[in-house]
Amino acid sequence: MISTKDLEKSFENRAGRTWVLRQVGIRIDEGDFLTIMGPSGAGKTTLLSILGMLDGEFEGEYHFLDQNVGALKPKQRLDLHRNNVGFVFQQYHLIDDLTVAENLELPLSYRNVKRTERQAMVADSLDRFHIVGKKDLFPSQLSGGQQQLVGVARAIIGEPRLLLADEPTGNLHTSQGEEIMELFARLNREGTTIVQVTHSEKNARYGNRIFRLLDGWMDGEERVGNATGSDTSE
Repeated sequence: MISTKDLEKSFENRAGRTWVLRQVGIRIDEGDFLTIMGPSGAGKTTLLSILGMLDGEFEGEYHFLDQNVGALKPKQRLDLHRNNVGFVFQQYHLIDDLTVAENLELPLSYRNVKRTERQAMVADSLDRFHIVGKKDLFPSQLSGGQQQLVGVARAIIGEPRLLLADEPTGNLHTSQGEEIMELFARLNREGTTIVQVTHSEKNARYGNRIFRLLDGWMDGEERVGNATGSDTSE
């Protein structure tokens, strides 16, 4: 699904060029649940943004679904993102003046899905995530855990082939975080490829691979067994 070779990211400042990513080579297959780990400033979120095609300014090679992302025009890259990638953010990023149902419908409108079909997909998603009773509420009326649940539902409503998550449990209580991670594990078992950024070794064990970054460089990779909240230890 994904492969990079000598992927690099830098920016210019008064002191010269600062490197964020250096010669990153990574492969992600369909059905993987990959965790990207490393200290603050290691380049984790930058790598996730490039993989999600939110950042097109990079050097090196990046192929997604056999397409050379670096060679795509911005509109082509945006279309590839919209049709194949869902994104879950630490800060939820729900639209404050839209209801839960309207937030869920929003990404479908970008894909020119017919209104009747959008409404049916929203109804299915509300039922799947057990939030039918929240459909007319606004984000400010939800708890943090409920907002993140809506964020996950919105990210996968279009059945993306790739789900990206940036510290998805960072603002949640322990029980809420475990609920989200159990949900990710279930989505992965159902076939969704997932890449998450986290500082939590416990959350990392929900996946099958850990990719570590240090100062922008690859600092190791390991395979782990899929875990559940009930039998995972720190």
